Amino acid sequence: MKELIIAFGLFLFIEGILYAIFPSKMKNMLKKLELVKVNQLRIGGLIFAIIGFIIIYYIKG
Repeated sequence: MKELIIAFGLFLFIEGILYAIFPSKMKNMLKKLELVKVNQLRIGGLIFAIIGFIIIYYIKG
């Protein structure tokens, strides 16, 4: 459970740094996100989730 909290903290840190360093670029990216189809977002999210799972499995295994 401790590792999950650390991973979540790292996620928030990276996300926050991106918004702090590149606020206008992040805002533009979010506007462009509206143009992406829902299915493409779903598939992209699933791919990243699988890649994340594989990385965790490899490191923990």
